[in-house]
Amino acid sequence: MSKVGKLPVALPAGVNVNVSDGMITVKGPKGELKQKIHAEIGVEVQNNEIVLSTKDGNKQTNAYHGLYRSLIANMVKGVTDGFTKTLVITGVGYRAEVKGKELVMNLGYSSDYIAIIPDGLTVVATPDGKLNISGIDKQLVGEFSSQIRKLRKPEPYKGKGIRYDNEVIRRKVGKTGVK
Repeated sequence: MSKVGKLPVALPAGVNVNVSDGMITVKGPKGELKQKIHAEIGVEVQNNEIVLSTKDGNKQTNAYHGLYRSLIANMVKGVTDGFTKTLVITGVGYRAEVKGKELVMNLGYSSDYIAIIPDGLTVVATPDGKLNISGIDKQLVGEFSSQIRKLRKPEPYKGKGIRYDNEVIRRKVGKTGVK
């Protein structure tokens, strides 16, 4: 049995869970999320908690047990609180702005980069060079943040680029003049 999988997921007030035909649906104040469940994992709602069980004890089923427990916990947190990632854009002339469903960024290339914001995400560009990406789906928020960060990874000499708000960039010393 998985150490993570055997822990129950607490359901806050205002969250409804429906399990049918290998699909779990979680509805809350911020929206609705769906996830397909593997056939070897049983999901039950008991006493405002979601309890997962396995039908057999092999290694792969135990891995699924912990995986689906984490996915369901993230779904519950997403529909109640949501997820947010903050990116910091650093560099001379680097900037970003949101125009409708597009994120337009000037990152030092010859032309602007335009990213289409996926449905279910909200992006806010602040004047001090920060991008706040938020939504109810943790995977979608993380994936979009990662794609934006890949456009200009932070470089270690001047610190220019796009980094996460809590990320620490190890700075390197440049060349020194030799006499």
